[in-house]
Amino acid sequence: MASSGKNPILSSAPLQVLLYLNSWYFATFFIAECLMFIYKGVTLPYPSQNLILDVVLLFLYLGLEILRLFYGWKGNLCERGLAMSVSVGVLVPCTVLSVYYLLLQTFVLRLEFILNAILLCFYGLELILGIMCMTTFSRSSVY
Repeated sequence: MASSGKNPILSSAPLQVLLYLNSWYFATFFIAECLMFIYKGVTLPYPSQNLILDVVLLFLYLGLEILRLFYGWKGNLCERGLAMSVSVGVLVPCTVLSVYYLLLQTFVLRLEFILNAILLCFYGLELILGIMCMTTFSRSSVY
């Protein structure tokens, strides 16, 4: 941690704010997605195998997103390049799952399209800021 006056603070405030907002947004996204699956299961002719697959992938997505946000949060605040690289690495499967829910489901509602597009914007900004933080952390002296 850069706590004394001689060491500059390297952690990124915009990335931290973005991670904080994304944690709340993903919680809302998860609840909305669960409610939309209930709606689609009741009103649409959704094949049961596809519905089960989509729900299992949603819970996998939840676990990956929690892991990604935790490592991004701690990596940024503690100025650790390895934790930030884990966060950016887990961003790849999270992006793939978001694209799956955006385009490849059996039925995609307009609300799902909008929510996933916003989530992909969060991911793009976090990728840029995360890479900038990793390079900043790796260039600093560790002594």
